[in-house]
Amino acid sequence: MTHSPAGTLAAEALGARLPPLLVAASRVASTVAQGVHGRRRVGQGDSFWQFRRFVPGDPLSRIDWRQSAKSGREAPDGWFIRETEWEAAQTVCLWRDASASMRWRSRAAAAEKRDRANLLLLSLASLLLRSGERVIMMQPDARPVTNRSGLERLAAVLDSGVAADGLPGSAGLPRHGTAVLFSDFLMPLNDIQALIAGFAAVPVTGYLLQILDPAETELPYSGRVRFRGLESEREAMIPRVESVRSAYAQRLKAHQDSIAAICSAAGFGFGVHRTDHPPETALLTLYQALTAR
Repeated sequence: MTHSPAGTLAAEALGARLPPLLVAASRVASTVAQGVHGRRRVGQGDSFWQFRRFVPGDPLSRIDWRQSAKSGREAPDGWFIRETEWEAAQTVCLWRDASASMRWRSRAAAAEKRDRANLLLLSLASLLLRSGERVIMMQPDARPVTNRSGLERLAAVLDSGVAADGLPGSAGLPRHGTAVLFSDFLMPLNDIQALIAGFAAVPVTGYLLQILDPAETELPYSGRVRFRGLESEREAMIPRVESVRSAYAQRLKAHQDSIAAICSAAGFGFGVHRTDHPPETALLTLYQALTAR
């Protein structure tokens, strides 16, 4: 096949207009898509998924008699159920924290926490749209995106840095929908408890992904260090940081364990991602957790 110069120039011009964030997200989503196989959930769709053996309690109407006849075994050991793939699209509501603490980055980090959150959110949206889901940002006047052409609109919103102050509310969320939130979640547990309780009352389930800088997990500093807060917190002077490293690690783990317990009680998932780790790993884990629901 030959390509005309005009066609090549048009393609290059189109690529030049795509936001860098969208290009990066498409690459990450494409990498992860190679390791997943659609939604692959049992349901009422028309697409065949698999045969499985009949078990007591299965309705007789679901037996595939043609396949069962091939088994050569006596009933009911030779009966097979025909399972179809889940086809009903759902709405996945997405939110990322754009507060000041998400703009911090240590020297060992691959990216700012907010940049990594943007990348993972847009990559997840790309994967979900490929699977036939709808996605919508959790912000006022947001419009749902139903096809991949809408990713440019999502990328523009993320690149703009627009975000409501504080955690999102549950007002306007679709019943039985899914919510995915990206943040460092370094906030009081009472706030997270209230957030999840509001979602559960809708009801909505979903996933919280905590995004942390490697320095926030390891506290690699030593000696006398002054820590300045980014969101109105008071300064803290630590004479010997290495002396509090163990206590800090225990405090962080306790905080994460508490978030995980809050999420589990409401049917939410919880995960942790470091910005010096590959985004593909976090995206695959997150996507598989959502599609397993």
